[in-house]
Amino acid sequence: MVALRPLSRTARLSAAIIAAATVALGACGGGETVEGPAPAAPDRIRLTSPAFAANAPIPPRFTCDGDGVSPPLEWSGVPEATRSLALLMEDPDAPDGTFVHWTVYGIAPSTAGLRQNEVPADAREGENSFGDEGYGGPCPPEGDEPHRYVFTIYALRSAPDLDAGASPAQVRAAVDGAIARGRLTARFGR
Repeated sequence: MVALRPLSRTARLSAAIIAAATVALGACGGGETVEGPAPAAPDRIRLTSPAFAANAPIPPRFTCDGDGVSPPLEWSGVPEATRSLALLMEDPDAPDGTFVHWTVYGIAPSTAGLRQNEVPADAREGENSFGDEGYGGPCPPEGDEPHRYVFTIYALRSAPDLDAGASPAQVRAAVDGAIARGRLTARFGR
């Protein structure tokens, strides 16, 4: 059996700093952020949520401080020429580029919304900037001004040729050239 000695004060402080840095880096994500503005398209779709108003705080249950489930969303005004829909949720206020919290693509054009914590069976979810597939709730650094979380629904001329787990950059590239979009912005700070 090996006898363990108590750590010195310096060793305990070093271990605490390393642990805090590991937690902070984990909160920033293991996936990729994206650069530049979101893909442009005419703003012709109305995107809302029954859980929060535009430019209002997103309720904690949809964040890392709550259950971390995706919020319900509703949309209308999808153009007739639409063959597929894609949804992105991004934080343009993240310090190291736009942090992508959620991508859903291959949504049938007849779909008029998503229920809380649900994705249509025929749709696929991509990787978020946390490095996970699916929804990753807002989790800005403590003490930051509230970040903006922009939900954007895109109307596409064809279904993206992407497997589940596509990177944020791949999903952005697939929605470039969309025929219409709708945006909803929420805010969250810790």
